[in-house]
Amino acid sequence: MAGERWIEETLHPHWRVALQASEVLCEVETDHQRLVIFANPTWGTVMMLDGICQLTTADEFIYHEMLAHVPLMLLEEPKRVLVIGGGDGGVLREVLKHPSVAKATMCEIDRTVVDMALRYFPEVPGKVFDDPRADVVIADGLAYLAATSERFDCIIVDSSEPVGPSAVLHTREFFAACKRALKSGGMLVTQNGLPFMSPDHLAGTTRVLASLFKRVAPYLCAQPCYFGGPFALNLATNAEAALAANAKLLAKRQKKRAIAGLRYWTPAVHTGAFALPAYAEAVVTEAIAAARAGDTSGYLEPGAEKPKLAKAKSAARKAMKGAGKGRM
Repeated sequence: MAGERWIEETLHPHWRVALQASEVLCEVETDHQRLVIFANPTWGTVMMLDGICQLTTADEFIYHEMLAHVPLMLLEEPKRVLVIGGGDGGVLREVLKHPSVAKATMCEIDRTVVDMALRYFPEVPGKVFDDPRADVVIADGLAYLAATSERFDCIIVDSSEPVGPSAVLHTREFFAACKRALKSGGMLVTQNGLPFMSPDHLAGTTRVLASLFKRVAPYLCAQPCYFGGPFALNLATNAEAALAANAKLLAKRQKKRAIAGLRYWTPAVHTGAFALPAYAEAVVTEAIAAARAGDTSGYLEPGAEKPKLAKAKSAARKAMKGAGKGRM
């Protein structure tokens, strides 16, 4: 069709995915990144940052529910929550469904993301920015953590991939700052990319978190718009017993908190999400062992990327071969 436009996602070096733009709603260079918002017949409204798909209105509920409800349902009574990134308001929307939350701070570096969300896909944030419990701060996440004296029950890192302004949110320095800002027994959750496509990303984050916390527990969700397999999230805490919550306890908490209408998270999905496929489990197991042995290098540290990438990919290939032989 003449004039038809397709917008490519350029995250992966050797293959790309293109989405049809039936209408380009916004295309702008912000102070921090390139932002494109467009309409697609399948995905609804799509937002890309620096050539990477961040959100579609068709499936955003999956990522946002799993980022928010997994850690918060593990906490008996979360009161203070910090969201780093998440300018579209989706995670904040889910966090404030928990009645015990007295204050939820969202620290987003790019004000344009917030403004464009309200203009082009207001159904994602809904009325969350008007909630008196919501505190929106426009600032660099690492700088905010360095300056704040607040302590949080949960910190949720809703960042984009480790490029551009989000790169710092994938470093050891940042995760150490998160730990300092957590209350005793608090939980940290961060997005961790596609473990099949980027096992080095999962390995690097897991190494760092395992060196900072008593327990690190990656989990998965199926996010259709993040092309390349299951999407990983990574949870870290010193409250090891909290991770033992079973589906019955989680259902009891959901009922007590009167959280209804969720479209992805359930108690059974929650518990099952921590069951990793063999290729991802191998990467995580090796990363934790490396951390215990003193290797605490992160994904983005100079000199760490290439050898860790090769090592993680080798582990993934071996695990995949083993899985083909009937590993249970």
